[in-house]
Amino acid sequence: MDRYLGRIIKNDLHNAYGVTVIPAGSALNEEHLELIRKQRINVLDIVFANAAEREPDCGQKVNYAVGMAKELFESFRLTHKVPLADIRKEVVPAVLDIALTPDIFTLFQEIRGTDDYTYEHNIGVGVLSALIGRWLRMEEGELAALTLAATLHDIGKLKLPAELLTKPDKLTAGEYELVKKHTIYGYEMLKETVGANSRMALAALQHHERNDGKGYPLGLTEEQIDPFSKIIAVADIFHAMSSRRPYHEAMPFHVIVDQMRRGSFGVLDPHIVSVFLDNIVKRSIGRVVVLTDGRVGEIVYLNPHNIETPLVRIKDEYIDLSKNRDIAIDSIAVE
Repeated sequence: MDRYLGRIIKNDLHNAYGVTVIPAGSALNEEHLELIRKQRINVLDIVFANAAEREPDCGQKVNYAVGMAKELFESFRLTHKVPLADIRKEVVPAVLDIALTPDIFTLFQEIRGTDDYTYEHNIGVGVLSALIGRWLRMEEGELAALTLAATLHDIGKLKLPAELLTKPDKLTAGEYELVKKHTIYGYEMLKETVGANSRMALAALQHHERNDGKGYPLGLTEEQIDPFSKIIAVADIFHAMSSRRPYHEAMPFHVIVDQMRRGSFGVLDPHIVSVFLDNIVKRSIGRVVVLTDGRVGEIVYLNPHNIETPLVRIKDEYIDLSKNRDIAIDSIAVE
């Protein structure tokens, strides 16, 4: 069944009672395959779209969403109003659709910030938050609300000088203090926006807060931080670390995982971090990886005591990364 992952179905799939269970145009993911099994749909009866009929790929969808977000967010500079209705109607469905990409490693590559980082980051954090929300088994209404809040989490940066956000060098202490105010600006903007709820505003305010009280702007502790804000914080850090920025390159996979586990960027919610990273690593079995010593191999087994140090096969040699601590996974290849 796994060979059907990512393939586009041409027609609606119905169960034995004639109810549509998967709509036409869907790219089959793991949840769809499970639904096909449970509903006892014969895969031989499924008509797949040919190459000419397929919908845009992940990269095209991301580019479209980034462009749409940029256009809408930039309108704020002219109208001084957050175009919430348009973002909810146009951007959020696109972000939720991108988050359904079956191959998460392709997904991660496509959402990484490269050039237009400010807007790529908004979409990237929205996609990652939606992914985490699904792995936390959120119902669809709450998932859409989380995705909207995540896409708007940095809205306050629209009130900062553009040259500050794209500065190629490290910020001075004074500049950093100014950038930190985007959390307060975002909160105030969303509190004044018709149709915005308190959780959206809190996400803008709290996504840099940390469980140990060492975040900003208010130094809140674990019990004071909204769950949406905790999810967005994880997505925000992962996207920032895996993206190329004016002042640093994207970090290697093993560094991102290690630093998020150890809380190098502040104490994140351990349950959310665990769900996020475990789901990523579990999907790495069978993937081609590049090791930090430059060799290329395939992950064949996960160490149950530490799934981030798997068994890797390189031709006829097997390397247990749990016993070779001087070697780690630098990157995971995208097919």
